[in-house]
Amino acid sequence: MAEPDIQRIVDQVVRQVRARLQTEGAAPAGDGCERCERTAAECTGCGHSVRKRPDDARKILDIGAARLSAAPNIGPVRKDLAPTIDHTLLKPEATREDLRRLCEEAKTYGFASVCVNSANVRFCRSLLEGSPVMVVAVVGFPLGASSPEAKAFEAREAVRNGAQEVDMVINVGALKSKDYALVLDDIRRVVSAVAPHKVKVIIETGMLTQNEKVIACALAKVAGAAFVKTSTGFGPGGATAEDVALMRDVVGEGVEVKASGGIRTSEDADAMIRAGATRIGASASVAIVTGAKPAKKAKGY
Repeated sequence: MAEPDIQRIVDQVVRQVRARLQTEGAAPAGDGCERCERTAAECTGCGHSVRKRPDDARKILDIGAARLSAAPNIGPVRKDLAPTIDHTLLKPEATREDLRRLCEEAKTYGFASVCVNSANVRFCRSLLEGSPVMVVAVVGFPLGASSPEAKAFEAREAVRNGAQEVDMVINVGALKSKDYALVLDDIRRVVSAVAPHKVKVIIETGMLTQNEKVIACALAKVAGAAFVKTSTGFGPGGATAEDVALMRDVVGEGVEVKASGGIRTSEDADAMIRAGATRIGASASVAIVTGAKPAKKAKGY
């Protein structure tokens, strides 16, 4: 596709989004706990609301969320909720023992996948042999500043080693330089390298202007991505309902939206789903699905 064609698509999308984008309101609070009389979102001590009645995470799934993400060391969770969770470990210092625990938890609780750095895909795949748990690899993570050829190679190797989905980070510098042809080529090479496996394109919203968010989503859609995703969890800021709504308006119904970064409560997740997200990435997923008090915030998802 020629550069003038790319710019024309971008301009059209910007005009359409500006015309119809509406700011989403805040999500309503959850129902009260029958035991301690606090709201479900506030009840982090007795756990009665979580065990005895639908919690906010269940409501998120009912609204239409396809999957929730989680960090390691999850305690007991409902079996009907577990298959929606991407069990995530992207810390650079993650050890084999950490990864082994991640995979064992995924099998024990029946999580949808483990999401790991590409160097850890083969090891995790071997641990998950014979189980239905997927392996998801991140590519060009977390900076996105490697070449299209390097990202495509990393993605291809990740799939060869057992990855079933790939999350790639765009070249933010190229986007800000208005080198849209490079950004498009960057995404297309990864999509082509792993087809028919799904590719999620992380646009790192905290680094972008409103127009740049629109352009990044438009290019991801043109390139054939299955998802656009807000953040790596390692960059500035995180997901907002406004960004999710914008991304949903740009990509339409043919591409999914994943919100990640800074989502720590069921109310946060509910706001993202209402704004148009179909998946949620969260290191505080325990709090989201059980109502427990969120652990100390950590970098990455």
